[in-house]
Amino acid sequence: MTAPMSRRTLMRAIGVSGAALAAPSLLTACGGDGDTGGSVSNKGTKAAPWPTYTPVKKGPKPDLPGTADGIQAGYLTYPGELYEAYGDKPGDGSTVHMMALSYGAAPAPYEKNAYWQEVAKALGVKIKFTVIPAADYPKKMATVMAGGELPDIISVGAGGYTLPREAQFVKSQMADLTEHLSGDSAKDYPHLANIPTYAWEGMGRISGKIYGVPVERPKFQDQLFYNKEMYEKGGYQDGMSPADFAAVTQQVSRAKKYALGAAVGPNPFGHRLHAVWHGAPNQWQAKGGDFTSMWGSDGFTEALELLAKIHKAGGFHPDSATLAPPDLKTKFYNGTVGGLSDGFMAMLPNLQGNQEDFTVGLALPYQAGGAQHAMQSRGMFGYTVLKKAPAKRIKLLLTILDYLAAPFGSKEYELLQYGIEGTHFKRDKDNNPIATEKGLADVQSGSLPFGAISDAPQPLYYPGFPDDAKRTHAWEKDTLPLLVPADHFGLQSATAVSQGATLEQQLADGVTAIVTGRKPVSSWDDIYKKWQNGGGKKIADEYAEERAAVK
Repeated sequence: MTAPMSRRTLMRAIGVSGAALAAPSLLTACGGDGDTGGSVSNKGTKAAPWPTYTPVKKGPKPDLPGTADGIQAGYLTYPGELYEAYGDKPGDGSTVHMMALSYGAAPAPYEKNAYWQEVAKALGVKIKFTVIPAADYPKKMATVMAGGELPDIISVGAGGYTLPREAQFVKSQMADLTEHLSGDSAKDYPHLANIPTYAWEGMGRISGKIYGVPVERPKFQDQLFYNKEMYEKGGYQDGMSPADFAAVTQQVSRAKKYALGAAVGPNPFGHRLHAVWHGAPNQWQAKGGDFTSMWGSDGFTEALELLAKIHKAGGFHPDSATLAPPDLKTKFYNGTVGGLSDGFMAMLPNLQGNQEDFTVGLALPYQAGGAQHAMQSRGMFGYTVLKKAPAKRIKLLLTILDYLAAPFGSKEYELLQYGIEGTHFKRDKDNNPIATEKGLADVQSGSLPFGAISDAPQPLYYPGFPDDAKRTHAWEKDTLPLLVPADHFGLQSATAVSQGATLEQQLADGVTAIVTGRKPVSSWDDIYKKWQNGGGKKIADEYAEERAAVK
């Protein structure tokens, strides 16, 4: 998948002011009763129970067992026999209009798109699909939210993009799904009930109710991917101290090779990862009845000191403050950069892009203050909402989402992930589906993003890299107990929506100035104070109120 542009770049490119791309909750409030949809706060409401988690028992037995609390089920080979998750087509022949964000090129039109046709045939409906390029997402969604004909199914918040008054729009215009999905009701949709609870919690409620279906992603967030041979030559060991880690970066950064690289975006120099590794909160932490932030913690300041030290000693690529994410990836793949911070789901692309045949490592956190800490994700890529309709229609649309979430090992999963055998993929000697040129263009590119509408829990399956799957599974078992949740996930904050992007940019600019040596670490106190006075303190208070309401 093509990496999304930075949030700052996206806003500049389309001229959208106030789009809260930095908002920490995907179902996020922006005001009181005067806004469209009224208050979306959970305060003073009775929270609907989440769907009863009911794992699907059909399908191949994993080679590497998964767990309900976040270890992925791992498969070293592709199943030789697939099962049928749906005996009958779920649709009624009607037209279903879907809308979702895509990072790929525009899809081929329906008449020339065998993948589109086959999925529509399997679902038993006519599919109208409005595909929104990532750069156009805020502008297009603002138009949709302002009025006019609504699609039946809308993917919202994919990749973390959040818009002003988004939750008010969802509450006022989209269907309340509580009676269909809360508690045991979700068992009518077995693949939606197969979505782990942590994904629903990451999505959050609106006014105590369930309005969406999350698209699950693993619990592991930002990671340090590294060139194992390069690092170990410099003495790297998992769990070493921050000072020893800094020494390794100096040891391996020579002859136009650099231990670390970074790219432009909201997380310059991977500072959030290093802050959590130093014991800082994962952005926000509930303490008693209050909320404290990563940016005001001792661990955050210690992380800045470490990153500034590494940068000064030449451990970062010299262009790290200006590199575009794709350029950073190229430098990692060709061995120029030995390590970078990226999302956990980048592991397979990193294995596939590796040009120097080095071992792609996933680092365990270093020991800071005698302990190790890792970042926990929201557990979701985005969420999907349905246009208000009679109960019969809502059930049909939920059944379509259920079909799209068919698990690994099913015929439905193979169709959705790989397309039609012989047209979009062929099998290698180990039975792994390998995309054809047409498959790369029509399916793997994400140009027709069914997976952004609804998806199965992600399996740990790296076709062609079984040993790396084993290493990753072992790493997950070591890392899961170290995960630090972000206590604001699923909560509401009006200020985070209205001012979040501006406040986030203040922090990012301050981090870049300090790490690159333009400002001393001591200047962080003033940067943090300005952020607090500009809205950070108010966000903390709003999260505290919300947490009290949902707990």
